[in-house]
Amino acid sequence: VLGRAEAFAAKNNVLSSLFDGLGIGLGFTLALTVLGVTREFLGSGKMFSVSIFPEDYGMTLFVLAPGAFIALGYLVAVFNKLQRK
Repeated sequence: VLGRAEAFAAKNNVLSSLFDGLGIGLGFTLALTVLGVTREFLGSGKMFSVSIFPEDYGMTLFVLAPGAFIALGYLVAVFNKLQRK
């Protein structure tokens, strides 16, 4: 993220760089939020401490570090599938 922001800022004016940085930052924040919500939902079966699924539903793998990579892979696959339609 930082390398991309620096490369853009080197070739553009301050105002364009400011808006680009804000857009990239908000997009990255949104992506991390979607990933976190997905992991929490799949890992514990709860959303905002409200059980969506029975207590024994949660897949512990998604709460652990490797679950982030698996969830990210699933999200990328879903978004790629949606873009092709």
